Amino acid sequence: MTDLQIEEENAAITNAYRELLRVSYLTLSDDDKKLIRSAFEVAVDAHKEQRRKSGEAYIFHPIAVAKIVAQEIGLDATSIAAALLHDVVEDNEDYSINDIEQLFGETVARIVDGLTKISSLKKDKDVSLQAENFRKMLLTLNDDVRVIIIKIADRLHNMQTMDSMRPDKQVKIASETLYIYAPLAHRIGLYNIKTQLEDLGLKYTEPEIYNDIQSKLQDSKEEQDAYIKDFNKVIQTSLDREGLEYAIKGRPKSIFSIKRKMAKQGVSFEEVYDKFAVRIIYKSDPKDEKFLAWKIYSIVTDHFIPNPIRLRDWITSPKSTGYEALHITVMGPKGRWVEVQVRSERMNEIAEKGYAAHYKYKNQDDKEDSLDMWVSRLQEALENHSTNAVDFVEQFKLNLYSKEIFVFTPQGDLKSLPKGATPLDFSFSIHTQIGMKTRGAKVNGKLVPLSTELKSGDQVEIITSENSKPNPNWLNYVSTSRAKSKIKSLLKEEKKGIAEDGKEILRRKLKQLKITINEKSINEMVIHFKLKTSLDLFYRVGIGTIDSPAIKGYAASRSNALMSYLKSKISRKSPAKNEDINKDEVTDSYDLLVFGKEEERLDYKLSTCCTPIPGDSVFGFITINEGIKVHKKDCPNAVSLQSNYAYRIITAKWIDSSQQEFPIQIKLSGIDNVGLINDVTRVISSNMHVNMNGLTFQSEDGIFTGKINLIIKNKNHLKKLIVNLKKINGIDKVDRV
Repeated sequence: MTDLQIEEENAAITNAYRELLRVSYLTLSDDDKKLIRSAFEVAVDAHKEQRRKSGEAYIFHPIAVAKIVAQEIGLDATSIAAALLHDVVEDNEDYSINDIEQLFGETVARIVDGLTKISSLKKDKDVSLQAENFRKMLLTLNDDVRVIIIKIADRLHNMQTMDSMRPDKQVKIASETLYIYAPLAHRIGLYNIKTQLEDLGLKYTEPEIYNDIQSKLQDSKEEQDAYIKDFNKVIQTSLDREGLEYAIKGRPKSIFSIKRKMAKQGVSFEEVYDKFAVRIIYKSDPKDEKFLAWKIYSIVTDHFIPNPIRLRDWITSPKSTGYEALHITVMGPKGRWVEVQVRSERMNEIAEKGYAAHYKYKNQDDKEDSLDMWVSRLQEALENHSTNAVDFVEQFKLNLYSKEIFVFTPQGDLKSLPKGATPLDFSFSIHTQIGMKTRGAKVNGKLVPLSTELKSGDQVEIITSENSKPNPNWLNYVSTSRAKSKIKSLLKEEKKGIAEDGKEILRRKLKQLKITINEKSINEMVIHFKLKTSLDLFYRVGIGTIDSPAIKGYAASRSNALMSYLKSKISRKSPAKNEDINKDEVTDSYDLLVFGKEEERLDYKLSTCCTPIPGDSVFGFITINEGIKVHKKDCPNAVSLQSNYAYRIITAKWIDSSQQEFPIQIKLSGIDNVGLINDVTRVISSNMHVNMNGLTFQSEDGIFTGKINLIIKNKNHLKKLIVNLKKINGIDKVDRV
């Protein structure tokens, strides 16, 4: 670099530092500024030789992370200093944690140590690296929750500056973000950051969908702005008449949430009816907040008809993240549904800043801090070390995004549970001992099955018995990760006890048959009975499903194994002569997909979770027992696989699909009329390369739905067929299942 370039870069670093101080959410004292200045100087020194992939000086990254922590999350000077120092110990041997403690005190050192621990993960190929990383991250909650918050800020900046990375790295990091960091930001109440992480994750995992929705949102921006202006005009006069101090803002829904809605409801972008929301933010004293929120609700519903099933009152019962607001969906101008969010300034800060704003207003609110409650719940989950890392993450994620219901105990205490929770979830949420001894439940005074789905407002009473114990069916009755993990743990303990008895029974029975129980014979029996582990074998002997005749059958097959082998050798067909080999059959099996940079032709299986067909964007996943499995890039499991097992992902693409056929299913819906089924079957049979092997149709009150199983050659044939089916009079939608 020239002297001029160095001078310009130093000036840019100084400006970035000043901007950091200027945008801080909290007012910084002189001591705060000294602390941050010292941290900045140490970070500049530690990273002076480093550059990012983009070529810029590395110091811009910690400054950017500190800015997110200061401005968007709103944490204090201690956190800002820790954010500036978050990579210092990991990236520079001249600084240790002890040095940080001597320079900045015990709290900053503890946070930096937590961040360093998360990053310094050993690359153990047998365990999902990202899931184990995540478990370590949660364990740092014991030290300081700010560790995780700064880690989320670090991930956000990395996602914002990923353009210069290799595409495979982009997909891996984006998948991790969607798999772990976005749900975590949501759970801590960092809704703005969660939205950014989700949109950026989509940008790199499914760029075509992201770009398409983004361009459509930009095209419709003027129309949306005009619509929000019309909406505001109607209610502004009434709000002004009440002397309220307020601001009305329009906010488009995130690209990720629109994509999720399109996929969930099976609709196009144009058919998503609530692509934006109106937010009314009002000034209020704490004592008048609730009264004014309902006054604004009354004014809005005086002018626009509300959807009665879409009212969400999170002011009376805040979410466990601390989120408070009234959400109303009303029929706005031009017959369009609009979501209206009503929040005080305090509520709005909590919604945008999460934990930091909640902490700021803590003195005004004597409720127990929601984050503290969440941390204490986590500790119990972390104690269950028997769960492997990937299962742990999946269990933890089960109720990260869940909507909440509020139910009452018999004493009238209010408890929050995820939507879909049952009385059994409720009993385990009170205490594990109550959960495991559950015999029955009463909801609103009436006995109900343990699988009953609870609703907000229910009063739940658990009936216990000393003789009760969990059974495997209970796993079908619960929806919370806490209950699932506890039941699995209790069942595992019971299974181990039965398996120990089973092993002793098996040893005695094999002894009578002159067979020694050892590793070889146990492995043979596991294979013979088509089981996975020796524990399964002993357990089945213990409960009697593998009985004496079955064990004798194994002994007989063992003694006949050599004879069977010789017979199979004799009866095996002689190899086919060269002229007998059908070349079309060979290419049929091996010329469809190529893998890796070298475009190798390898054996593979098509996954059943997303049933890819030629033309789909796909990738290969190297399984332990079944070789390469091919998944679509938008497969429901793609994000989890790419995040947890990036080292087992192999690139794949179709090169020729003319030799093989693929089963798929399409669904149709529309207005019923005479001859419709005949029209559908005629269109299918007139399309070359498409065979039909099953169909079901239903008609109810003039509306029909149908499902058709097809055998097709490739995606182009399917596209052509769908276009032709949509032309049939009465058909409204045709989708691939």
